[in-house]
Parts: sequence; C-alpha cells; structure tokens
Amino acid sequence: MDLPQHWPLPHAPELRDALLAAYAHGDRRYHDTRHLADVLERLGELRRAGTPFDELPVTLAAWFHDSVYDGERDAEERSAVWAEDGLAGLVDEPVRAEVARLVRLTETHHPAAEDRNGCALSDADLAILAAPAERYADYQRAVRAEFGHVGDDDFRAGRAQVLGGILAKETIFHTAYAREAWEARARANLRRELDQLDVPVVEAG
Repeated sequence: MDLPQHWPLPHAPELRDALLAAYAHGDRRYHDTRHLADVLERLGELRRAGTPFDELPVTLAAWFHDSVYDGERDAEERSAVWAEDGLAGLVDEPVRAEVARLVRLTETHHPAAEDRNGCALSDADLAILAAPAERYADYQRAVRAEFGHVGDDDFRAGRAQVLGGILAKETIFHTAYAREAWEARARANLRRELDQLDVPVVEAG
C-alpha cells in the first residue's frame, strides 16, 4: 500500500509525514507502518462490503491510533492528545473530537453496538487476528519482539491472559461483515497460539 496516497488531508502533508515517521521508528516491531497499512486496508474491505461508518474521522483515527507506542499503558491517550493537537484547525471540531474519541477506544476495543465508527475501527485494528497462518506467525514474532525486555515465563502468562480475554468475548468482532468473514479464523488462530503457549484459559461458551 502506498500509505501517503491514503492520507485523507492533502493540505497537511507535514502531519502525515510526522505520523509516518512515528510508525517507522526502529524500536517498533508490530505497531509499525505495516500495521497501519493493514488497518487501512481492512477499513477499505469493510467499506466495500457495505459496512456503514464515517470515512474521514475513522480513517484519521486509524492513522493516529498507534501514533505513540512505547509499551506504556497511556500510549492510546497520548496518541489521542496528538490527534487533538495535530488536527486543530485542519478539520471541523466535531471531526477532531470524534478522531480523539476513536483513538481512545482502541485501548479496550469495546465499542457500543450502535457506535458504527467505533465498531469499524475496532474490527479493522483486530483483523490481524484473522490473518492467514503465515502472516499470523509474523504477527506473533513481532509482538514477542516488542516485549523483548520481558522474560519468557512472564510473557507467556501475560500473552495468554490477553488472548484468553479476547476469546472470552461473545464475539471478537462487532460488524456483521467481520463476524462473518473473520471471526472463525481469528478464534482458530488464538486457540492455536494458546496451545503453543501451553497456558490454560477458560473460553466463553
């Protein structure tokens, strides 16, 4: 994907380039430009499937959602603040506020059922869980590399907790298209990874 061509504010190339530089930082292994491209591609897939969402704020939120990533718990909040600051004067205030709200939502991926923008962004962000086996294996390695400072046992326990929490949801995805197209493969990938971690979890019935 030619990422610059998918930036929705052609009058703000400096902001685009700053975001691209952030995603390209050498310390990133998963939350990088490849991930940004994946999220934008999945949003395009949802749009083509007829999933309703407001394209400008959701696309901008995709660009900003991991703009700050350093392993700290408040990275989504700092990404949202960057969106609030960076978009001031570039878009209408309701769009700016919606972008920041959506970025904050990616901390939990728990949009309300009627939140069509949140559902679309959350599903696009989590679509990696439904990737084909080879791409999912790349994702696993990249996530482990981002937590290279964590010992194996602690990583396995923490990762199992995260994956178990996702599997415990009634549905991983929120849009009708994603549930139909991605849900089953995502659950299969997660169960396979949990088997590799060899840490027992309880999955929702």
